[in-house]
Amino acid sequence: MRLLSLNVGIPRVIVWNGREIETGIFKHPVTEKIPLRRFNFDGDRQADLEVHGGETKAVYAYPSEHYEHWRHEYPGMDLPWGMFGENLTVEGLDEGSLHIGDRLRVGTAELVVTEPRMPCFKLGVRFGRMDIVKRFLESRLSGFYLAVAREGEVQAGDRIERIGEDAERVTVRDIVRVHVQDKDDLETMRRALRIDVLPAQWREEFTDRLSR
Repeated sequence: MRLLSLNVGIPRVIVWNGREIETGIFKHPVTEKIPLRRFNFDGDRQADLEVHGGETKAVYAYPSEHYEHWRHEYPGMDLPWGMFGENLTVEGLDEGSLHIGDRLRVGTAELVVTEPRMPCFKLGVRFGRMDIVKRFLESRLSGFYLAVAREGEVQAGDRIERIGEDAERVTVRDIVRVHVQDKDDLETMRRALRIDVLPAQWREEFTDRLSR
């Protein structure tokens, strides 16, 4: 498991459908070693902190293996690393093998898997077409957010180690599956609620479903 590309970027204002929007989804690869702090990498920022960034979404990772799927979906489109707004383009990790609460070491930093990425219209802005938002959700190729458990330095090419595995073994893909499809999978929701790092919005959703 390794980090293929480290991508950062600061928010920019662009015109979309006749209005100005600010977005941090445009990331570019960097080759140097970059400090990772509690809320983001140096040189990286999120625009709308109500839905992006913060402690549980400090870092977004996307499996490099998924890019082949999207090249098939959008033949002829240029898809450089970082196209999905990810900070980490990774190899050897995916939503089916990683659990919420798993701990990873990348460079000298330590990270905790917190949740899948739910797409918003800014992914459509990045692609220049809004159909990607629906296709992204339907694909289940969500990527995953990470919290920073230990600050450190990270560089493209770094090895990624799983240094802790959560006991409940609820995968990132399980969260998407229960959210979108298997809405009556009460057992998975109960297990998810026992994970300390599960973010508040997922706790609210699952608690509400269980209460009904």
